[in-house]
Amino acid sequence: MAYIFGLIVVAIFFGVLHYFTELTGSQKATTTAIVLAVVLGAVSYNAYSNAQGEKMLDAVNRYNLGQTITCEGIDINNTNFSLSVGTYTFIGKKETPYFNKMVSAAACK
Repeated sequence: MAYIFGLIVVAIFFGVLHYFTELTGSQKATTTAIVLAVVLGAVSYNAYSNAQGEKMLDAVNRYNLGQTITCEGIDINNTNFSLSVGTYTFIGKKETPYFNKMVSAAACK
């Protein structure tokens, strides 16, 4: 729905640019290229951010299922690490070699 709203706003912008400005053709083309680059940059950033979030949630789900995952070269499982749900960070448990070691779930593969 947000993409449709965004397209409507961009269409209105280009309509105003075409009918209600005294810009030359090259100025309109430059403005169009800049706006298009900003919109495409926002869409690509959104796609990248969603992919990173899904990757992190996949690592957390595998941890919750009892599987061992690798983050920053460390094998993380629920025997040696606990999960801080608020920050999605794995924290080393007491009496393990990883005591007080903190690893972000975003760093997991």
